[in-house]
Amino acid sequence: MTKKSADPANGSAPAARQVPMRDFSRSLPMSLLRAREAVMRQFRPSLREHGLTEQQWRILRALAAIEAVEVTELARTAFLLGPSLSRILRDLEARNLIERKTAKADQRRSMVSISKEGVKLMASVAPTSEAIYAEITRRFGARKLAELQEMLGELERSLAGLGGADETIAGE
Repeated sequence: MTKKSADPANGSAPAARQVPMRDFSRSLPMSLLRAREAVMRQFRPSLREHGLTEQQWRILRALAAIEAVEVTELARTAFLLGPSLSRILRDLEARNLIERKTAKADQRRSMVSISKEGVKLMASVAPTSEAIYAEITRRFGARKLAELQEMLGELERSLAGLGGADETIAGE
């Protein structure tokens, strides 16, 4: 099937204008992506200063909140695809920021935890990160930020189980 292009001579509208959908810039996924980008733009310079990617930082943040976790659960928690997570874990392990051990219950599985070096690195990033959060809160408003986080949580819960090809992994 071939696409028909607009023909100004006969007054036809471009094909994209004939699609009965909301404007691209008003789509929920695009709005969420733009907001995420605006937020991450604030954090990236600090992460770069410490030699971290967004995904590496996400892994360290997830690991800092728990004792140890199985790799597939970490992928779900951090919204990363398995192959990406494997590469990230290799890089973090090479820098001694995480530790991997074989799971006692199942020798085929590995458990991951943050190392002392990882905790030290997080402690050095934390003041800048918290200052960025404070500035975002100052600009957007504490009440609005709390409401936004609550609404995003509600949106996530309301869409849980709705379906989709890959419910557990978000794009990187």
